[in-house]
Amino acid sequence: MRPHIVVVDDDEKIISMLRRSLAFEGYEVTTASNGAEGLKTLLTVDPDLLILDVMMPQIDGWEVCRRVRESGSAVPILMLTAKDDVVDRVKGLDLGADDYLVKPFALEELLARARALLRRKSDKLEEAGSQIVFEDLILDMDAREANRAGRRIELTSKEYDLLLLFMQNPKRVLTRDAIMEKIWGFDFSGESNVLEVYIAMLRQKLEEGGGKRIIQTVRGTGYVLRGEAG
Repeated sequence: MRPHIVVVDDDEKIISMLRRSLAFEGYEVTTASNGAEGLKTLLTVDPDLLILDVMMPQIDGWEVCRRVRESGSAVPILMLTAKDDVVDRVKGLDLGADDYLVKPFALEELLARARALLRRKSDKLEEAGSQIVFEDLILDMDAREANRAGRRIELTSKEYDLLLLFMQNPKRVLTRDAIMEKIWGFDFSGESNVLEVYIAMLRQKLEEGGGKRIIQTVRGTGYVLRGEAG
């Protein structure tokens, strides 16, 4: 799967340049033109890298960075700033940014920094091992199976992909369209209930033996992996 990069910047020229250049390099790219739109995008997109401008209307990059980190996300963040002041750089790093680049910047340098941050994320995933844990549920990525409260759960290929998506985005509401695009890669007709069928099968396996429901329906929107504590 291609690395997914989200770019948030209010400069349309920069957005256009980065969209074309990053796509040419083989990345999947989603863009937003201000901080508020960026935060909304991050509710449905789980990027491998976030490129974030500092000075934007409505909500600036520092506030976006702060909220992303408070949500528990560890996505690498590359901040773009028009100022080379030490105070500004330190502020961004203190808020959880991983790197910064001063405008105007050379495209080659941005691409190199993006590659470095993506490599760093990949290394961390390898170091973390092959398991993802959410409350009493463990997903083994090597065996492609789950274990809940000591009970082994065998999963079909699509059930595994679906559960992996939820466990990589705990407590984040995923829209129906976003799930369909991630798991099936194309749009079914609006009448298709394939997602609902798979959610029902996955719930049945996870809840067998009295397990509490952790894949919750968000009416009119989609689904979220959420425990009893919310």
